[in-house]
Amino acid sequence: MRIVPNNINLIRNMTDLILNAQISEKAQGQRLDQALASLFTDYSRSRLQIWIKKGKVTLNGEIVTKPREKVFGLEEVVLTVELEPEVSWQAEDIDINIVYEDDDIIVVNKAAGMVVHPAAGNWDGTLVNALLNHHAKLEHLPRAGIVHRLDKDTTGLMVVAKTLQAHAHLVNQLQLRKVNRQYLCLANGAITAGSTVDQPIARHPVKRKLMAVVKSGKYAVTHYRVEQRFKNYTFLRVKLETGRTHQIRVHMAWIKHSLVGDPVYGGRLGLPPKASDELITMLRTFNRQALHATELGLIHPKSLEAIQWQADIPEDMALLLQTLNNDASQLMSTNK
Repeated sequence: MRIVPNNINLIRNMTDLILNAQISEKAQGQRLDQALASLFTDYSRSRLQIWIKKGKVTLNGEIVTKPREKVFGLEEVVLTVELEPEVSWQAEDIDINIVYEDDDIIVVNKAAGMVVHPAAGNWDGTLVNALLNHHAKLEHLPRAGIVHRLDKDTTGLMVVAKTLQAHAHLVNQLQLRKVNRQYLCLANGAITAGSTVDQPIARHPVKRKLMAVVKSGKYAVTHYRVEQRFKNYTFLRVKLETGRTHQIRVHMAWIKHSLVGDPVYGGRLGLPPKASDELITMLRTFNRQALHATELGLIHPKSLEAIQWQADIPEDMALLLQTLNNDASQLMSTNK
């Protein structure tokens, strides 16, 4: 049993949870789900609403099933929850690069070509299938603990929650923009200085599988700075303020500096004049967006300490950059 002020959290077994507390007098007139969200801050309001509707909440011993019901204050509330499987996806023995793990979170360095969630056309071989094999209890969490995603061909760091409490805490951090997510990418064209793209993103009005800058879209902000310049390309460090689908790829394409290798937003491959055969071959065969989630920082959901991880760029991007450096050196030698 773990006792915290005005709140008892008792786990009877691995999937049975009892929460007990007294509603504050100051909560008089509030909706039940609002009052419970203030009491049980480890759980999201949407999660509490589900439990209320399932008849898992009692007020002074009476079952209540309407989240909108008003409270008077000082009621004794008991929440009894059986953590049922949230997902029906299959566990698969797939190697994944786990860079950190404790009782609350897993941090993964995702490889290129791995889809995060099972979906039409990709029901197996995904990160979720691998995570369920690594830690079976993730089936009890929304989306198997995934709180943010990377595109199939984007590499790098992702955090996964192992408990409902950790899940709610991480989702809240993301919503409050307190998670530090930085990326390294190679963009087409010469970018002279860093800047910010502040443009809303939504589904493309015609090509519905794509995202685009749309006036009525969701608020989206991307900050970028120059790491290294090449004659026809720029290596960038990008920091996300928001986390919209394909955000970096869409914003960079919108400023006419799409990512090298991007098969969706990159347009036709343009080869630089006087490029070496090695560089031409590398560019033609680099068939994914050159984008890597290199840094992840957050507040640990239990210890509340700031913690951060870094992941070096993968081999294919490192080789591409080395080829660009070699090509630049050869060009300088030729011009002497």
